[in-house]
Amino acid sequence: MTKPKKGNLLIAEPSIIGDVSFNRAVILLADHNPLGSVGFILNKPLEYNLKDIVDGTESDFMVYNGGPVEQDNLYFIHKSPELIPNSIEISKGVFWGGDFATVLNLINEHKISQNDIRFFLGYSGWDEQQLDDELKSNSWLVSENVYDNAIISKPCNSFWREKMLELGGDYSIWSNAPEDPSYN
Repeated sequence: MTKPKKGNLLIAEPSIIGDVSFNRAVILLADHNPLGSVGFILNKPLEYNLKDIVDGTESDFMVYNGGPVEQDNLYFIHKSPELIPNSIEISKGVFWGGDFATVLNLINEHKISQNDIRFFLGYSGWDEQQLDDELKSNSWLVSENVYDNAIISKPCNSFWREKMLELGGDYSIWSNAPEDPSYN
């Protein structure tokens, strides 16, 4: 079992069926330490745009379901720490958070694009040892983020399927299976 670390991807095992949040999820771990883990689901877009949930912008940037925790809060990852003060580096040019007023100004002034930032409602969180327990029960696969900061603009519609194909073997079979097994 590969031990997770900050910046890794968690890929949902095909056995996670029926879990609305995590079925076929690909999660970027924004933090992982002995007290717990925080991540954002990269491949679950919502039907909202940023302008639908944030006053003061007309931006149609997509918003994603980051996970089941604190879904009334907006979070973001980006690759522009030189423009967004108080950002925290996750890994290899991927940053988490920063000054939101600055972000809104940058978006409204067209100085930052959807390829530079990704927004999430909620996050995925694990208490101390919870993620390790889920890994032992084969709920997740741990993978390096080979995309570096290009992960921010990575299309989400086939991300999980691509990861299954990369893993090969029995996972390749799952790449073509319908999301709802009753369609099989």
